[in-house]
Amino acid sequence: MTTAPTVFVVDDYAGARRSLRWLLDSAGFAVETYGSPEEFLAAFDPDRPGCLVLDVRLRHGSGLDLQDDLRRRKATLPVIVLTGHGTVPISLRALQAGAFEFLEKPAPPDLLLARIGAAVESDRVARALAAKHAAVLAGVAQLTPREGAVMEGLLSGKTARAIAASLGVSVRTVERIRRMVFSKLRVTSTAQLLRSVLHARNPHPAAPA
Repeated sequence: MTTAPTVFVVDDYAGARRSLRWLLDSAGFAVETYGSPEEFLAAFDPDRPGCLVLDVRLRHGSGLDLQDDLRRRKATLPVIVLTGHGTVPISLRALQAGAFEFLEKPAPPDLLLARIGAAVESDRVARALAAKHAAVLAGVAQLTPREGAVMEGLLSGKTARAIAASLGVSVRTVERIRRMVFSKLRVTSTAQLLRSVLHARNPHPAAPA
């Protein structure tokens, strides 16, 4: 069963939490509010989809420290940072740490809801892609050693003849095994196999220098 997305709000000001809950409730979002990073982390489950709306200035510490903590945990939940005291260093730190959005308080309700909606959708797409990659890697793990060898040959650009020579089998055998690999990984061509497996193995390729 797919869990419905939730907007998690961390703000130490009770009035701000009530205001955001009302706004999000009225827009149809499921919402949970927390008065401190510790309270949020105690309930945090990385498998729950949605987004985090985080205030920068908290009574005990900074919301950006919570953002850093989530990054160390490799959490993928999109973070929208709100602040009433926006400065260039704060905004740079938030965005460099991977914040989905940085908004100054009071953010216009329509803008805030639009960015929250975009963050939730971004999270949905990312989780669907991660699930797809996991399914591909699980399929690869189920290949027999001979199927895996043929697949690796295809991934390295070898022809069926070259793969056959390296394995000491006939080209016809390689073609038969290739069909089995395609069937197990639910692809219909070598090009599709390349995209599927290579993207699953390296979903976040390094940007060119």
